[in-house]
Amino acid sequence: MSAAVDWPDLIAALGDEIPRDRFVTDPDIVDRYQHDEAAWAPYHDALAVLRARSAAEVQALVRYCRLHGIPVVPRGAGTGLSGGANAVPGCVIVSLEQMTAVKRIDRLERIAVVEPGVVNDDLRAECATEGLWYPPDPASSPWSTIGGNVATNAGGICCVKYGVTRDYVLGVEVVTGTGELVRLGRQTAKGVAGYDLAGLMVGSEGTLGIITEITVKLRPLQQQQRTIAGYFDSLVDAGKAIRAVADAGLTPSALELVDKRCLQAVDDWKHMGISAEANVVLLGRIDTPGAVGDDEAERMVRSFTDGGATWAAASTDQTEADALFAARRLAYPAMERLGPVLTEDICVPKKHVPDMLARIEQIGDAHDVVIANIAHAGDGNLHPLLIVPPDDDAQRIRAQAAFDDIITAGLEFGGTVTGEHGVGLLKMSGLRQELSPAVLDMHRAVKTALDPDGILNPGKVFW
Repeated sequence: MSAAVDWPDLIAALGDEIPRDRFVTDPDIVDRYQHDEAAWAPYHDALAVLRARSAAEVQALVRYCRLHGIPVVPRGAGTGLSGGANAVPGCVIVSLEQMTAVKRIDRLERIAVVEPGVVNDDLRAECATEGLWYPPDPASSPWSTIGGNVATNAGGICCVKYGVTRDYVLGVEVVTGTGELVRLGRQTAKGVAGYDLAGLMVGSEGTLGIITEITVKLRPLQQQQRTIAGYFDSLVDAGKAIRAVADAGLTPSALELVDKRCLQAVDDWKHMGISAEANVVLLGRIDTPGAVGDDEAERMVRSFTDGGATWAAASTDQTEADALFAARRLAYPAMERLGPVLTEDICVPKKHVPDMLARIEQIGDAHDVVIANIAHAGDGNLHPLLIVPPDDDAQRIRAQAAFDDIITAGLEFGGTVTGEHGVGLLKMSGLRQELSPAVLDMHRAVKTALDPDGILNPGKVFW
């Protein structure tokens, strides 16, 4: 950052383009914007926060910051789990939380055009009034924003059948690192005019541009779902059932794993009364209509049993079924109440899920670290939660070593270091294990082309 610039200079210089009340400089308020939910990721003091309300305001800020060498860190709702939105020294944080317009829902074309601050569940609810559905549903969907979901290519519970955010983004409006406001992608069902630059922005974690508008494709409303639950004595048995579901040729609309530690934490917090007499619970859903769906539900029950379930059945109580999935969504915040949580996000091929779950248990034992487990089990996206008592530095060091070992093991099984949370700060060393030097250089070349001065979210992902 230029030593000659402080926040009064910044605000005064942009006074003709950005109203003064858009800026936050109160240190206590600024601090709340300086980090996401990754408790272990470092962050620094920001110069100011801009709560932008238009693309023009974002563009004016980026142009000024480029001229003065000031880093710019974009932020959505701050629900990230990898430190991707954390402040770097002397940066300006651009919060998109107040850009909340659903500009258009087109029933004929089945698309929605939205600003980045629209909350995921709010978009889903508004689409439902038109008989349409936006499938990506991260566990944070009641709070996370579409812009943040795009930045990390968020997945969620439905993604085993319906795909992740990338599968639904048709186009974006973006402010580049040079301060250009550009439209990428399309609003048509098909299109191959040039490179897929809109796709490039999905998962770029704010390092290539600041997204100010998104066009997403929609589907008809989802069919009524059947819920199947299975209880297991061990993670490995649950992993075998996950593999058996795939072997049976089933594509469930959801297949989630929650261990007893997580369910008990939810019960202790919300008093939902759903803790089961099992060490691990698998929750599956089938949304295929009619007799075919009934058959698929029965086959999933058999797959659970073949995998070693001590009990498995299709639920006949919709309230109970909904409560189980609500508990799954609450598992992470419930575990956070017990102490700092270091969250993993590896994804491995389905055939290796049992072995990877076994390895996670072995790594926890080897480092004497408590590890709880939730997972988007149907697509191999595992979320081991490493729990550390507050102010226990020795255990924190052991947990970090376990975190690194889990990444290495995931890669050994042909997996990836992050399925949906992004690289941010926590997975940078893992990314260097996963990608070759030549491929990393390709990433850096793209970064340099779109952000030649390196002001957009510097120090994140691979830089």
